[in-house]
Amino acid sequence: MAFLEIDQVDKIFTDKKRSTEVQALKDIQINIEENEFVCLLGGSGCGKSTLLNLVAGFEKPTTGEIRMNDKKIDSMGADRGMVFQQPTLMPWLSVQKNIAFHLKLKGASRKKKKEEAQKYIDMVGLTGFEKHYPHELSGGMSQRVGIARALLQNPALILMDEPFAALDPFTKSEMQEELARIWQEHQRTIIFVTHSVEEALTLGTKVIVLSKRPGRVNKIIDLDMERPRDSTSPIFNKYKREILALIDQNEEQPSEQASIHQVI
Repeated sequence: MAFLEIDQVDKIFTDKKRSTEVQALKDIQINIEENEFVCLLGGSGCGKSTLLNLVAGFEKPTTGEIRMNDKKIDSMGADRGMVFQQPTLMPWLSVQKNIAFHLKLKGASRKKKKEEAQKYIDMVGLTGFEKHYPHELSGGMSQRVGIARALLQNPALILMDEPFAALDPFTKSEMQEELARIWQEHQRTIIFVTHSVEEALTLGTKVIVLSKRPGRVNKIIDLDMERPRDSTSPIFNKYKREILALIDQNEEQPSEQASIHQVI
């Protein structure tokens, strides 16, 4: 039994206004083991974020089932933490209080909130910014707060939906290195959505390439590379060529479904 089992999942969205249906995902079959860093990769509209939302419990599969630790996922739960593309911080709370908000909801003491938040503030490299507010932070620093907040909740699974997409290339590279370091040191199970081949190869232990809509599992690639990853190495570029060829092949195939915006 795998830690996370995605078992023959389909997802169909209905556009009631136009009386049309769009199949976002088709026959998704994936097993993920504990402490893996899995990157979901594919072009825009292939269903990466939809699949992440299904695992998070924000949406339900049309058919099929998703199980974690052999328990069916049919709603949101504290065993899954989410880091979005935008960090969605509460602007009226400091860095420390944003990170500790989960503990506040649980009624933790002021001392516990401060101590626990500090541990994760140090972990993500924000020491000295405890009392700063979101409007005083850079984009990269804000995402560090979001990651720290997810880590503090101590979920069994962390879901990340293109969290570095809006960052400049230098900050993005720094955040990728930071996330890889945190994962190595603290071993969490992570599913990370990206449309960047290099980002997937920099971070993942496994890359799952999805086809063009309706998204299917085109190929699952277990990455056999040492860390830190060297983007100039022969093995890195071998994987890169393989994945790009898969994506190019997908782009040549016509989509089976009309766009949800198309009037039929």
